[in-house]
Amino acid sequence: MNLPNALTLSRIFIVPLLVVVLLTPVSENWLGVPQYILGVTIFVAAALTDYFDGKIARRRHQVSKLGKLLDPIADKLLISAALISLVENHLAPAWAVVIIVGREFAVTGLRSIAATEGVIISASRMGKFKMVAQVVTVGLLILSISPAGGSPHVSNFGRPFPAIQFWTVPELRVAWAHLIGPDLTTWSDWQILLYTAGRAMLWVVVISSVFSMYGYFRAFFTSVIRREPPSAKAPAAAVQDHEP
Repeated sequence: MNLPNALTLSRIFIVPLLVVVLLTPVSENWLGVPQYILGVTIFVAAALTDYFDGKIARRRHQVSKLGKLLDPIADKLLISAALISLVENHLAPAWAVVIIVGREFAVTGLRSIAATEGVIISASRMGKFKMVAQVVTVGLLILSISPAGGSPHVSNFGRPFPAIQFWTVPELRVAWAHLIGPDLTTWSDWQILLYTAGRAMLWVVVISSVFSMYGYFRAFFTSVIRREPPSAKAPAAAVQDHEP
């Protein structure tokens, strides 16, 4: 057990705490802190452990098999728990979360199978971009939790493609007018803007998840499925070479 692995384990243990804060009024009732403030603080702290555990491990030469195993598990637990909690709060559509979480499990299983074959499929640039986009998206949506719980009132976000119909949202127009106009901008206006940005970023996460999954499947196909099996004659030839 070293510091990088301890940070990774702390991220795993933070997940239940984050779920409790996002799904119950414990922050307001017990601590007197708004749900969105405590929720985003816990989430950002957990996301920072993902950055520092790898950096510290490489700097101190403490990269271990345990860390390589736990780090992706901790990442997927954190993101999956946060997204499912956002669905419960009506902040994210279930179909998008199913795609994202399903992609995480599929890629994890794929890389595990490749590892058993002695092939390491490293994280792609699109995969890293997807992770950053996920953190930004979840942070924006947590900040948009209304004081009464759930999403802020945005009248026509229930339509099939709300992310490309922002100009038709009356509440967004009013919030934007308050932001750029002489009227005072309230926290409710900011939450509508954050919610809109979060829902837009969710589309970015979904698209990047699909593209990165394609890249991982392609790497798996080229490095594992199409890999030529070792010749059965090689061991026999090697034995004959050592015969007198």
